[in-house]
Amino acid sequence: MADTPLISMRNIVKRFPGVTANDQINLDLYPGQVHALLGENGSGKTTLMSILTGLYRPTEGTISVNGQEKKFTSPRDAIDNGIGMVHQHFKLIESFTVAENIALSQISNSFLLSQDAVVDDITKLGEKYGMVVNPKSYVWQLSVGEKQRVEILRMLYRNSKVLILDEPTAVLTPQETRELFANLRKMANDGCAVVFISHKLNEVLELADQITVLRSGKVVGCFGRNDTNRYGLIEMMIGRDINVNKSNNKQEQSLGEVILEVNNISALNDVGTLGLNGMSLNVKAGEIYGIAGVSGNGQRELAEVLAGLRPATCGSIKFKGEEIIGMSPKAMIERGISYVPEDRLGMGLVPNLDASENVILKEYGTSKYSNSWKVNKTAAIKATEAIVKKFDVRMGSIFQPVKMMSGGNLQKLLLGREIASHPKLMIVLYPVRGLDIGAIESVHKLLLQLKKENTAIILVSEELEEIAELADRVGVIFSGKILGEFPVSAMDTELVGSLMAGITENKEDMV
Repeated sequence: MADTPLISMRNIVKRFPGVTANDQINLDLYPGQVHALLGENGSGKTTLMSILTGLYRPTEGTISVNGQEKKFTSPRDAIDNGIGMVHQHFKLIESFTVAENIALSQISNSFLLSQDAVVDDITKLGEKYGMVVNPKSYVWQLSVGEKQRVEILRMLYRNSKVLILDEPTAVLTPQETRELFANLRKMANDGCAVVFISHKLNEVLELADQITVLRSGKVVGCFGRNDTNRYGLIEMMIGRDINVNKSNNKQEQSLGEVILEVNNISALNDVGTLGLNGMSLNVKAGEIYGIAGVSGNGQRELAEVLAGLRPATCGSIKFKGEEIIGMSPKAMIERGISYVPEDRLGMGLVPNLDASENVILKEYGTSKYSNSWKVNKTAAIKATEAIVKKFDVRMGSIFQPVKMMSGGNLQKLLLGREIASHPKLMIVLYPVRGLDIGAIESVHKLLLQLKKENTAIILVSEELEEIAELADRVGVIFSGKILGEFPVSAMDTELVGSLMAGITENKEDMV
């Protein structure tokens, strides 16, 4: 490792009205090193990286590149100094080709670029780093893993030496994750400094050379991978000990009757092609049925069909023996079907409404919350206060817009609202996506409590570890079908990963 850091951030302070997001942070990034950045939501990770990529200017402190102090007034300044970032939500233009997306980042005095030269450069970069993607393909034609490759290739194409990746494995299969890790290590070996932001401690301990932990805007630890362990990282991140062996929380219980029977369901997705293609599954009372798969393989379409938000083109869905295909969302809710969408602040909750208004969103027209034509505000406030207390939802006030809340508290409010309605079936999509380890623990406890109350739960997750900890059975979804189904006790990570990628050669091993 070089003696001089590629990037040196010194005494970085960033203040927003009423809050100090970064407080006297020091961070050194060396060429040839993979540096992991850990911390709960709100710990200051994103703000710090936003300063490094020129999106924010620090209130105090300095940034040096190769020993020379720099002032970044825009993202272009950061790019000019070899700093690039792959965001959790990709910044690609779907209707452009791979080559066109990458060429957009080219700095040139000429407004004309040679398409053939760009294609040739992308091909060579892809082959060098094991990230092959067709430069002439349109982005909308690519898988999520391929889109991520395009984002990384775009950084390499403009000769970035500092590569920042925000939660890069959130949408990848286990095999794709291993490939990504191998490629990141190859980039580090070529002299890049790789910053890896993740909530997955096992991945951090596997990949990182150096680990920096942030809490409440401050650095609370910086050490080599071999100088710490999972338990030490957790305690440092959240300042307290938590039950990291969550599997002990999943107590064995006898399952009840079949609540949901889905037989040969098909449905169109938003672009008019088959999102569900002959899907079949069943779930019992008190059972958590985990659906594993890479996002975009029919998970959302299945959830929306079950919630009455999307029509099925064929098949049968029976809820407690009653055929429910074609029923309205209101009829589904009345029968005890609850849906927690992945977009918690777009579809699950209304950002500009306060907590009490969001709590009654699905029931404001019932006698529980209305007197004839007028909403019973007192009942709404009482119900909201009960949910906030029971589910430990932290906010300034129940009367402030929910868009002011953190991701973990938004999820607890959303789950609390749904649980308070005592559902018979709950469909939950990616309940801990983007949450820190403390919030994940809280959300998992809520789901396990619901299981104890004999609710049937469909848990859609990209995290095999989460499914192993919570679910009784797992179904692997690919291209709108369940390709394999296992008791969690018999789940094989390699086989599940292969099925997530649509590889079914080992079909005889399925149970």
